[in-house]
Amino acid sequence: MTTITLRRPTVPLPVVAGAAVLAWIVAWFAEAPAADWLAFTVLRLQPDTHLGETVAFFLEDLPKVLLLLLGIVTVVTLIRGFFPPERIRPMLAGRGLVPGSFAAAGLGIVTPFCSCSAVPLFIGFVEAGVPLGVTFAFLISSPMVNEVALVLLWGLFGPGIALAYMAAGLTVAIAGGLLIGRMRLERYVEDYVWELQGKAVRPIAIRLTWADRLNDAWAYTSALVRKIFPYLLAGIGLGALIHGYVPTDLVASIGGKSNLLAVPLVVLLAVPMYSNAAGTIPIVQALLGKGLPLGTTLAFMMAVTAISLPEFVILRRVIKPPLLAVFAGVVTTGILAIGFLFNILIG
Repeated sequence: MTTITLRRPTVPLPVVAGAAVLAWIVAWFAEAPAADWLAFTVLRLQPDTHLGETVAFFLEDLPKVLLLLLGIVTVVTLIRGFFPPERIRPMLAGRGLVPGSFAAAGLGIVTPFCSCSAVPLFIGFVEAGVPLGVTFAFLISSPMVNEVALVLLWGLFGPGIALAYMAAGLTVAIAGGLLIGRMRLERYVEDYVWELQGKAVRPIAIRLTWADRLNDAWAYTSALVRKIFPYLLAGIGLGALIHGYVPTDLVASIGGKSNLLAVPLVVLLAVPMYSNAAGTIPIVQALLGKGLPLGTTLAFMMAVTAISLPEFVILRRVIKPPLLAVFAGVVTTGILAIGFLFNILIG
């Protein structure tokens, strides 16, 4: 008896990628009219009412944010695949404090890690001999200048606000790394971390095809979307309520430039929060729409990701309280300065 094996035809990779890009473009231009049709025609809500504006905001923002995540983050992840941690550590280990801090802050943008990765990253950098200040420049930049937040800001508000956010985060990261490096605080790193220095295992080089990289990028993006989806729902829901129900005059009176306590208050509010920058974008969109100053808004975004209580708890495993206090003080001061500066410069 002869067994015949039928081979399923495979679609060429360029065809699959092209079809995905085309579908993304069509969905991007269709989502806003679809949201209005669903809110005002299907659900029969009135466009000038609080409820109508709230529902329309939610229905428009949810697919818009998801499209940005699925599309642009996949591309960013492809680029990030060329900068794995084992490749970054040697790049930073051979530099001095000043060039190393600049390089580490820049690399933090294309190698985003959440606060839960702080301990293994810190240990890995110390193992490779990366200076302490350079290590902190990377640890500040990586969560603060979040690639998801960057592409969402670009897609929702344009390049101006996105680049302002990136410049502000890089400034805090570089200044923080330089200051911590100059203070010579190595004695406040836990002893077991220094004992690991020089014991890092040499990584095995693996060559990946473009198909492998695309599969890995899509797997990372889909996992990321599933992970932050609850935060997105909460953020978009809160943003929709602010957009539909919170009076503009109230936001302006509490968070306006005339209130000198506005920036410190939003930074203080962000400390106990556990969220990522992507989850704050819809809230940022609604607050900016109500007239909240850009500096106050950026301060809130950066504080949520860079000085949150969960990150302090995690970092305490590798650094002692004096260094943790210096880190928190340096980053908080930088964020406050950025908030006040942007409020002064941008009318």
